[in-house]
Amino acid sequence: MKTQNKVMGGHVLLTIFTLCMLCSGVRAQLSPGIYDKSCPYLVQIVRKQVTMALKAEIRMAASLIRLHFHDCFVNGCDASVLLDGADSEKLSIPNANSARGFEVVDTIKDAVENACPGVVSCADILTLAARESVYLTGGPMWRVALGRKDGLVANQSSANNLPSPFEPLDAIIAKFQAVGLNVTDVVALSGAHTFGQAKCDLFRNRLFNFTGQGSPDATLETTLLSDLRTVCPIGGNGNVTAPLDRNSTDVFDNNYFKNLLQGKGLLSSDQILFSSDLAVNTTKRLVEAYSQSQSLFFRDFTCSMIRMGGIMNPANGSSGEVRKNCRVINN
Repeated sequence: MKTQNKVMGGHVLLTIFTLCMLCSGVRAQLSPGIYDKSCPYLVQIVRKQVTMALKAEIRMAASLIRLHFHDCFVNGCDASVLLDGADSEKLSIPNANSARGFEVVDTIKDAVENACPGVVSCADILTLAARESVYLTGGPMWRVALGRKDGLVANQSSANNLPSPFEPLDAIIAKFQAVGLNVTDVVALSGAHTFGQAKCDLFRNRLFNFTGQGSPDATLETTLLSDLRTVCPIGGNGNVTAPLDRNSTDVFDNNYFKNLLQGKGLLSSDQILFSSDLAVNTTKRLVEAYSQSQSLFFRDFTCSMIRMGGIMNPANGSSGEVRKNCRVINN
């Protein structure tokens, strides 16, 4: 049966039936309607708070979806990334002085608790906030399966092993496969780099001495290389940021993939999806397809987000909880 997409207000709205046809692997215990009676205005509450956050800082959209990604890849989607403490995932190498949006999640949680105390998990709030961040910046809409529990422990060591912008493509693919995701998910979810910023420290190695012999990354387009050397000079501040997608910095679209075809991916882990030798038989075809069809990208991105959102930690089970404060476990 052919997929039917409804285009409305520039957004691709995918029906539940279509999603069921397209996406597999969603956990049976999760349901879009689980809070219909216990917290009927949940989606409206989350959307209002995310809208306010994006009005204050549009970059927050990318930050919230990144939090969701970093949460689901460690212990499953259990809001462990939100926990404070000496062993917190916030202090891991990929997250320290990098992960953002915790205060926004706190604000959303407070608003939800005011309406429906003790009902909605922080993990579900983070999942919904990620969806709203995509939708409110021009991306697709989908119904989010809900019913996650909040984990009781963080896992800093696993957070240190999140997919890295410095890794080769085979290592990144292996990390996705380890949590039940596939090559399509690698490419589609990388498309979230269609908005947001990255620090110089994450790509400066490409600008000056990528080969170890004083040469830049040969796959980096020369005009972009020149511009980035100005933004991120040798010895400069590694916390200065550059947009991941310079042509549509704050819009969720398929321009990220068009950039890759021109050698304008900011991170090495972006450009290798198109330019590496391994990409020829794995990811390059998908990059080309998404660059040509935004609706195809939106469809696959939606399915990949649903699959990622279904990554669960079996250890949670009945031991999971609904945290009153997303930063600490309940007393």
